Amino acid sequence: MTNPSFEFSHAITRKPAKSVIAGLRAEDTGTPDFAQMEMDHATYVATLTETGAEVIELPALENFPDSVFVEDDALCLRDIAILMRPGAASRMGEVAHMAGTLRGQYENVFEIKGPGFIEGGDILTTAREILIGKSARTDAAGVAELRDIVTRFGYTLREVQTPADVLHFKTDCSLLDGETILATKRLDASGCFEGYRVLHTADGEEAAANAIRFNQFVIMAAGFPKTSEMLRSNGYEVREINNTECAKIDGGMSCLSLRF
Repeated sequence: MTNPSFEFSHAITRKPAKSVIAGLRAEDTGTPDFAQMEMDHATYVATLTETGAEVIELPALENFPDSVFVEDDALCLRDIAILMRPGAASRMGEVAHMAGTLRGQYENVFEIKGPGFIEGGDILTTAREILIGKSARTDAAGVAELRDIVTRFGYTLREVQTPADVLHFKTDCSLLDGETILATKRLDASGCFEGYRVLHTADGEEAAANAIRFNQFVIMAAGFPKTSEMLRSNGYEVREINNTECAKIDGGMSCLSLRF
């Protein structure tokens, strides 16, 4: 039996729009280089494809600068997909552009109707449960509405807290396998991963925590040599992809795809 938390046959990505250089960011660290971002995105798609998965690549949406970050639009589980309700007003309209694609892939597609809000970047699906970190982009009402949907299909949902000043729960963690999580020390210290094996990012390399396990690969941002070596020494096949431009608008490896 496959492990639905990291073994995937499909991914959905969206080409970056030229407007991405005006994407949301917590602090201004410079304007993204669009040409570099396009190249990095192509490498990302090629790496997903290399695992044997089918990648559905959607066209750019110029009216939505952050739309390259498709993970926030939906939660994809084995048998159901749920369209999210982003906590950033400028991103609300993205979800309608994702709906048709998901309905083409899933028989059961639900949507968070509000008044709460929730983004996929705050959701970590493991083999045993769905962990959701409340954040500036995900509130208690959004979590409650998602809980009502997923529990009907036998999923367990656990609410945790994203650290202050961290955009999304998965900014600071990612799934490595059925029992193992990569996390920053600050997030692990909250106790939210009790019962899991936790590997820590190296000091000063906290941004490496946003990786993805996609079939045989752990795909992580390049430029974090200590964390990369730690993962390899633990037996993971690591692929590193340049993320300098997405990082300028608070984006990472998990943000760039929906995986199912």
